[in-house]
Order: sequence, then C-alpha cells, then structure tokens
Amino acid sequence: MKSFKSTLLLAAALFVWEATPALAQRKTKVKTKGETVAVITSANRLQPMFGGLSPAQAEQAVGPAFLADISRSFASREEASRFFSTKGYEYLSENQADTAQYRFNLAWLLDQKNPDAYRGLGIIASQKATPETAIGLLSQGLAFDPKNANLLNDLGACYLIVYEQSKKRKDLTTAATYLEQSVAQPAAPADAWQQMARVYFYQEKYPQAWEAIHQGQKLSVSSLDFDLISDLIAKLPDPAGQFK
Repeated sequence: MKSFKSTLLLAAALFVWEATPALAQRKTKVKTKGETVAVITSANRLQPMFGGLSPAQAEQAVGPAFLADISRSFASREEASRFFSTKGYEYLSENQADTAQYRFNLAWLLDQKNPDAYRGLGIIASQKATPETAIGLLSQGLAFDPKNANLLNDLGACYLIVYEQSKKRKDLTTAATYLEQSVAQPAAPADAWQQMARVYFYQEKYPQAWEAIHQGQKLSVSSLDFDLISDLIAKLPDPAGQFK
C-alpha cells in the first residue's frame, strides 16, 4: 500500500459510493460500442459480479474517480483486490453479508484471477440457500488455484447440501472427491475433516467417520459437528471412547 493518506482517501471515496442513495436507486447508463447499457442498480450491486456484468461494464459503473483512488492507494490492482477480499471476509465474520458482497465484487473487478473473491461470493451464495450458484462461483475460483484447501472444502460442503436435497449418489461422490482433495493438502482446514466424516456417515462407513472426526478434533475442537457425532453414536459407539 502506497501511503496511509491514500488509503484514507480511498476509504472516503468508497464510503461516498456506498452511502449515496441516488447511486443505489437509479440505473446508471454507460455506452459500450455505441450502445447505451444499464449496468448497475440497487439490486445488482449485491449480486455476484454485479449481476453478471463484464469487467469493462463494472469499471464504468464504479467510475474513473474510484479507479484513480485505487491507483493512488495500491501498488497494483492485484494488491487492491486482495485488500478488498480480506475486508470481505472480515465483514462476513461480523454477519454483514451485504457489505461483504460489495467488497468481494470489487475484489473480482480489480482482479478476475483472485480465487478469494470467488470464494467469498460463493460462501454468501451458499448462505442464501443457493448451492448451485455457490458451486459455480467456487469452481471459478478453483480454476485459478486448484489446490486451495478452503475452496475444495467449500465445494465439497456445497455438494453435500445438494446431496441432502437430491439423495443422488453422484452428488455424494462429487462431495467426497473434493473433500478428499482438501484433507490431502498440507493446510487442510479442520472443518474439511468433519465434512469428510459426514460423507462417510452417509456411506455407512462408520469407523472411517469416527477417524475423520478425531482427525478434525486434533486440528480444532471448535470444528466438531455435535449433531453428526450424536447421529454417529446411534450407529456405532466411538471406538476411542471420547464421545458417549
């Protein structure tokens, strides 16, 4: 980041953009190759990738002043994109999904190869009970970082949601494929082991389910899925005797 003063200017510009009702309520018109196109509304600001806008259309929507502030505040667009995706996760942790959505959209606008932008948008889509949309977004992120343990885990979790609705074995198999890849990574998230345990539970592989639960427990006790543990105890008591 170039300077503290530049960062403050950027924050002020972003605040004005978000706080101005007129920008959110009217459609902003821009011309692309001789055509007038409506590119932003109060609705598509909070949709993934601004509701399907192209990067060029999204740039015109946020405006040259904002992009100029980005150039003054960051060494590169990639750095700015990482900044906004990080802020997006912070807002997600504070249960401010709309604000997070806009930050992830900006992260995508500034760098379409930033996997964290797609992951953030995918997480929000999954929270809105739209796993198919989440899968599409997460898959785009994974294309830029195929060994990203978090993306692999999130994709596996989404396919588990789909399986719980469809009861189709192919969805469970797909979930297992992504989760197996996630837990194979050096920095596998503890939650991936709990998701893997649920896959084993659905496959009626109860000893393997317990092994996965304990593996996740070693990484983080907070990752434990006690609903799953309760269901699993009813099928097979914990071989390690830790859960009764």
